[in-house]
Amino acid sequence: MVAHEHTIDAAITRWSSVGLDRELLEEVLVYCAERRCEADRVTCPGCRLRTEKQGLKTLDDFAASHAEITFASSPVRLRGTGTRQGTAESLEHLARTWAGEEYWFWARRVIRKLRHGIRRADQTGEPVPNAGESPVVILVRPQLAENIGMVARAMANFGLEDLRLVEPRDGWPNEKARVAASGANFIIDGGQAYSTFKDALAGLHWVCATTARQRDLAKPVLTPEQAVSEMRRRLAEGQRCGILFGPERNGLETEEVANADAVMMAPVNPNFASLNLAQAVLLASYEWMKQAGGGTLGRVTTYEAPLQPGTRDRGSPPATKEELMAFFEHLERELEAQGFFNPPEKRPSMVQNMRTMFTRMGATEQEIRTLRGIVKTLVHAKRSGRRSP
Repeated sequence: MVAHEHTIDAAITRWSSVGLDRELLEEVLVYCAERRCEADRVTCPGCRLRTEKQGLKTLDDFAASHAEITFASSPVRLRGTGTRQGTAESLEHLARTWAGEEYWFWARRVIRKLRHGIRRADQTGEPVPNAGESPVVILVRPQLAENIGMVARAMANFGLEDLRLVEPRDGWPNEKARVAASGANFIIDGGQAYSTFKDALAGLHWVCATTARQRDLAKPVLTPEQAVSEMRRRLAEGQRCGILFGPERNGLETEEVANADAVMMAPVNPNFASLNLAQAVLLASYEWMKQAGGGTLGRVTTYEAPLQPGTRDRGSPPATKEELMAFFEHLERELEAQGFFNPPEKRPSMVQNMRTMFTRMGATEQEIRTLRGIVKTLVHAKRSGRRSP
């Protein structure tokens, strides 16, 4: 049992007096995760949706919506034109939190933990749908069961499914491998152990051997990209292919490499070419998925669409030019008050440099709000006589 399981169980126990159980908790979380509150025109205190519904785009707007905001750690008071009274730990804390939390995002995360179980070693995992035939991964005399599990995880990440083991030192099946697979148990469950190298090659038409050492053998030497391209061509013709990986300590013996049709070697630092077993398998597996074109950027769940390269992950929208210009004016006004533009004749070039710098960062709405909050906090600290640590 891991920490979040204890947290969920503790919360349910604490709230059981009001009738909360896992089923009801999931209903509440789904309501939040799917943002059904928008259709019902209701929001929760502290949620960013409430701030957005109120039309508050900046910390200035938020402060203006209150009659007064006081701070536990400062005599500073912010007075606005609203009727509400507000309190905060500090001005800095308010600048970070005034916009509210994305409760729906956290609800989605808790749902995943609630639905998909806690101990990944108990999960089965799933292969890539409609992936078709893939090469066999053959581990020759693997020494640690944990490494086999990490190999299975790498395979599952990138769409390889068929695992064969030659004389695994720790025996097979092995619970340590299952735990290390972190949920890739469909590969662990399907993995087959063989007593001889010859038996593990049964049914295969073309095999490449991975190695970091040059061998005195007349074999084609291929990069992972080239080797995967060759395997894809052969698989399309109905042939079965495999990739050989040697023991953790010394890799494949030359006699074993001699039985392969080609050698796969990755471009590496010539002064440090050794990869651990799972890393080597991951390199080949990644190339397989890349050429298949069936992967997504990161995990995709019920509530998340696949990302495209260059897309902001969960970021707020890009700042508008109006928001950017308002920030520039705010910053320049406060810098002017502090005598920053000295000598005065250099002010135009200094302003130009600052605007160029901030424009280049491609700031989001949230980042501009944060920057304005920082400026305001520094100014208030200066005016109230507080010294920076």
